[in-house]
Amino acid sequence: MRLDTDPYLSRYALRVTGMSASEIRALFAVASRPEVVSFAGGMPATSALDMEAVEAVVAGVIRDHGALALQYGGGQGRPELRELLLDVMRHEGVPGHADDLIVTVGGQQALELVAKCFIDDGAIVLAEGPTYVGGIGAMASHRAEVRHVPMDDDGMDIDLLEEALAQLAAEGRRAKYVYTIPNHQNPAGVSLSVPRRERLAELAVEHDLLVVEDNPYGLLDFGGRCLPSLRSMIPDRVVYIGTMSKTFAPGVRTGWIAAPGPIRDKLVLLREAADLCPSNLTQMIVERWLATQPWREQIKRFTELYREKADVMLASLEQEMPPGVSWTVPAGAFYIWLTVPAGIDTSDLLAKAVGRRVAYVPGRGFYADGSGGEQMRLCFSYPEVSRIPEGVSRLGELLHDELELVQALFGDHAPSPDRRPGEPASGVGG
Repeated sequence: MRLDTDPYLSRYALRVTGMSASEIRALFAVASRPEVVSFAGGMPATSALDMEAVEAVVAGVIRDHGALALQYGGGQGRPELRELLLDVMRHEGVPGHADDLIVTVGGQQALELVAKCFIDDGAIVLAEGPTYVGGIGAMASHRAEVRHVPMDDDGMDIDLLEEALAQLAAEGRRAKYVYTIPNHQNPAGVSLSVPRRERLAELAVEHDLLVVEDNPYGLLDFGGRCLPSLRSMIPDRVVYIGTMSKTFAPGVRTGWIAAPGPIRDKLVLLREAADLCPSNLTQMIVERWLATQPWREQIKRFTELYREKADVMLASLEQEMPPGVSWTVPAGAFYIWLTVPAGIDTSDLLAKAVGRRVAYVPGRGFYADGSGGEQMRLCFSYPEVSRIPEGVSRLGELLHDELELVQALFGDHAPSPDRRPGEPASGVGG
């Protein structure tokens, strides 16, 4: 048993004592080594940006508005930026008004503010299983009880969501909100189908539900599709989160929340309590980028690059993976969710993978309940195209060797890290 030698342990708030570093953060030190092909961090390919244009935008902000750019900003965010962010939303068919928006320090601060606004100790949140590790972190930091709703290739299983709502009613409880990433979900790489979106909207009305719609990836569809947003269906029941990290650059740390007026007002107060005055500089950089640059064409360049990388990874998986391994087929964005046969624990396997100079994120990081031991997230957005087959080959060789070891030890009765014999596999693609 590990003894905690932290001399300040008795002083911490309860919300802090259970917190631990995510598996993704722990990976960055090793995954950034040049000899490692990293499919770990979900990083956009910023090298595909026109750096001369970025330089001109940044220099122009300082040259033309330097004194203002280096001054304190207002809590809701600059009105000029909020108007331009509406154009980004409209490009995807998401309705809104500038007064609905609050500018945040990236999408993660948005998730944290929403959690802080709604979650009390022990409150229940329903979320896709698996779901974004940062979403789990934000909810867990406020001591939420996260109950997962399984997914398949069409996104969250709405029939199972309805069952979860019925179970809550039987317990005399209700969910604070349903958290969903409907487009090219992180980590599963799948999208919520239109019929399921419509049924989720109906359930929100029937059960008086609030829905948090997290949409970092909607504009990165390989076919140029824009599926209808939940905000367009039930605007008074949706807190919508957007970010510029995936369509411009994560380094500008600019996201936003669009929410009904009363919720918006509470979120502005919470944002001001967190950092009082957001950065005018980064906001004005994003403003000038959106106002002066062909940002729609840049999104197309990103999307074409990610489609090429996805195709290369899928072809490599077909060639290199041993029998019994399955994976999702993304139609956009960054991610493939891979499931390995029983007997292999992807958390335990990670050290061996890094030893063979390839990295991924184990599936357990994407569940609040410790599930996901037979799964891993592969991100294809960041590595160079030429290195993707090399990394998949290394992973395939490792899985071949592990399966031989499992077969030698257990025969056809390999134990599962997540389930008892006879239970179904967890998560997407199982």
